Amino acid sequence: MRIGTCVAAMAIALWGGGAFAQDSTAKAIQEYRDALQDGNPAELWEIKGEDLWKQPRGPNKVSLEKCDIGLGPGVVKGAYARLPKYFKDTDRVDDLESRLVHCMVSLQGMSRADATRRVFGGPGAAADMEALVAYVTSQSKGVKMNVAVGHPKEREAFEMGQKVFYYRGGPHDFACATCHGEDNKRIRLQDLPNLTNQKDAQRAYTTWPAYRVSQGELRSFQWRLYDCFRQQRFPELLYGSDLSVALTMFLARNANGAAYAGPAIKR
Repeated sequence: MRIGTCVAAMAIALWGGGAFAQDSTAKAIQEYRDALQDGNPAELWEIKGEDLWKQPRGPNKVSLEKCDIGLGPGVVKGAYARLPKYFKDTDRVDDLESRLVHCMVSLQGMSRADATRRVFGGPGAAADMEALVAYVTSQSKGVKMNVAVGHPKEREAFEMGQKVFYYRGGPHDFACATCHGEDNKRIRLQDLPNLTNQKDAQRAYTTWPAYRVSQGELRSFQWRLYDCFRQQRFPELLYGSDLSVALTMFLARNANGAAYAGPAIKR
């Protein structure tokens, strides 16, 4: 009886110690994140992106200043907070990145292949697309997310994105929801937001794009989805595809009501 009591007491102590250690680690990680916010290198991408936005480029030698990303030609202030959305000229739902590609093709005269040749930066070579994304998104800082699903194609995209989020497949039988569908999940000391919970969805979505300290690069939301698919061992997620935009629509819509706070800085 005494031995059983001692074992039970030790188990409780160890469990309590583990819980305390997890809480301490989570607190330390949050303090680390808070400290990183000062002097966010994303500002360098924003500056470069503004220059690219105003710079005549492509075969037509025109800038993107007449690009309509949702609030009219050239309007960037607050536009990102309403994306993705339906665009009549493309007859599809576009997110920011697919819309920028459209403008590069339709206004600047680039081929789609040239416009998407390098959309994610790598060692020693930043991507123009990520700089453009940094600039445009920064112009919505402080604006509340307000993604609509009033058009039939917006509703269709939202519903498709929801299905993709819960779809299980690949060699590990994973879904987005496997990591992001429950509270209190963690991987390698990293808290995983529950994207079905509005508070978590708001906090997570509104801080992308983000400068990744571990990579020394600014990463767009399309990159975030691309890398999640890679980690799930899913087929490659095609840049700007209907599926990628639909999943973005689902997650962005869930973040409605929160003030946009990106580009942020992450580990």
